[in-house]
Amino acid sequence: MDVWSKFLCEERFKDLLVETKPDARPEGPGFAKGQFRLPHERDHDRILFSTPFRRMGDKTQVFPLESIESIRTRLTHSYEVANLARSLGIEIAIKHQDRLPVDAIRKIPAILAAVGLAHDIGNPPFGHQGENAIRAWFQRNARELFTPPDKGKFGDIHEDVSNLTEQHKNDFLKFEGNAQTLRVLTKLQVIGDDLGLNLTLGTLSSIMKYVSSSDQTDKEKHSRKKVGFFASEAKIVEKIRQYTGLQQDARHPLALVMEACDDIAYSVLDAEDAIKKGLASLNDLLSSLEYHPDGDNKIDSVVRHLCELSRWEYDKLREQNLPPSELQDVATQKFRVHAIHLMVAATAEAFDNNYNDIVTGSFSDELIKKSKASELCRALKEFDRKNAFSHKTVLEVELNGYNTLNRLMDFLWMGISERRDYRKLDSDRTSPFSTYVYSRISKNYRRIFEGKVVQYHQDVGLPIRYKEMQLLTDMVSGMTDQFCIDLHDDLLKHYRKMQPINGTPS
Repeated sequence: MDVWSKFLCEERFKDLLVETKPDARPEGPGFAKGQFRLPHERDHDRILFSTPFRRMGDKTQVFPLESIESIRTRLTHSYEVANLARSLGIEIAIKHQDRLPVDAIRKIPAILAAVGLAHDIGNPPFGHQGENAIRAWFQRNARELFTPPDKGKFGDIHEDVSNLTEQHKNDFLKFEGNAQTLRVLTKLQVIGDDLGLNLTLGTLSSIMKYVSSSDQTDKEKHSRKKVGFFASEAKIVEKIRQYTGLQQDARHPLALVMEACDDIAYSVLDAEDAIKKGLASLNDLLSSLEYHPDGDNKIDSVVRHLCELSRWEYDKLREQNLPPSELQDVATQKFRVHAIHLMVAATAEAFDNNYNDIVTGSFSDELIKKSKASELCRALKEFDRKNAFSHKTVLEVELNGYNTLNRLMDFLWMGISERRDYRKLDSDRTSPFSTYVYSRISKNYRRIFEGKVVQYHQDVGLPIRYKEMQLLTDMVSGMTDQFCIDLHDDLLKHYRKMQPINGTPS
């Protein structure tokens, strides 16, 4: 590489690894004294020690409310993604050290470990069914929420609701856990103000799997396929783009790496969990991978190699006369080790092959799809869909979670919206029940809703109705699976006590 090209690459990555924060939270006297961690390393540690991160221990990965302790939750999944991402980050930093800043060997693995930990932190309880339940609730109540009431009777509410834009509405109709993750990290982890964890812009940019606002999504473009941020975080995203130089559809190079590691982790490890639960066997998995409708000679070479290696491992283990259950368990672990190794190596190669497009922001695909492990990843996801996601036991618990969330949101909306003074967000509620419901909403979220924290991010132009709906999604998406059920049951109990003897609760 010539001197000029090396200089340009270094300067580009300096922008991408920016240490600037959204706003400067005042630090106490001597805060930085003896501080040996880089800002991105502190980002990782702040996420690791945060409350929303710990809550993921009781959030569904695939199997809701699972009693088998070795089955993965969102928390264990996030640890595994962080591990894979950090390893890939080290490989990238070493391999490309001649065209990266000197400190990239520390910054890149630290950022990738951080975003691996945080990438699911905004997801609601009960997995993707939680997201579906939130969207469905807003769709079901769209007329009440989005249509201005009679101006003569409700002048303040009419004026406020009339100010809702299409983006405001779509933030909820297209609610997305990825966008909520950015909100949790930048706003909701309250430490006396609204700066959240106050992470660096380089880390925040790397967490953005999608770059679109809710009114600009585009199914034909991967980076805009889903909502990347809400209107409430638009100014933060502007600052991220300003400092990193990423514009339009461009994603941070490390966001691509994190996305690939997420794909690797859930495609392989969800299959392992399905086998551990007895929903399928290792032989089922290998047979599924080896099947090709056009004959054996059409089987992908990486898939063929993995299956041959896994069967060889199985035969060697069988020689040890292990009990059937142990043989299955150990052989599946061997499969997992080899599958992850092949996919991580293929991702690293794909990053190398597309380096220039990735760094300049013109790479518009998924790394795993551009790798030699593309077919393996696709086949594993298909196996997971048929044997884990679509299994009766999973669907039944997800349905119960979906219904529970919908009813719970009805109750929470009563606590949020039934105020004596529409414009005074902390005014008395209109009934003992709505007063009790509001008291059960997180104090942190209520303080942000009521504007009772030191405000660095001024939410100028956001209607009260938008803030009401966002308090609802903040509360719901922050819950664990079990807390969601317990809160629903508690509120339902009190609601029923309010009903007339011959009344029928809704």
